[in-house]
Amino acid sequence: MPKIEDLVAAMQANPKGVRFPEACKVCEHFFGPPRQSGSSHRLYRTPWPGDPRVNLQNDRGMAKAYQIRQVLKAIEKWTSHETHRK
Repeated sequence: MPKIEDLVAAMQANPKGVRFPEACKVCEHFFGPPRQSGSSHRLYRTPWPGDPRVNLQNDRGMAKAYQIRQVLKAIEKWTSHETHRK
């Protein structure tokens, strides 16, 4: 199984070609277990106020490209927040 860094790099290179389980693995690494699962959607909490969730939808085994872009934006926000806290 690829490392998280490799998966994030692949997501950045091609948001349309991300498999749903790989996107879930990345989200669980950064945001913890999903708040909702068991259906075609998974919701992950983010640690900041405002829009405190990341949504992923399973579309025939693939994650939707616009949701991958939202995940990447949330990861960028999370990592910059963590960097400033140190």
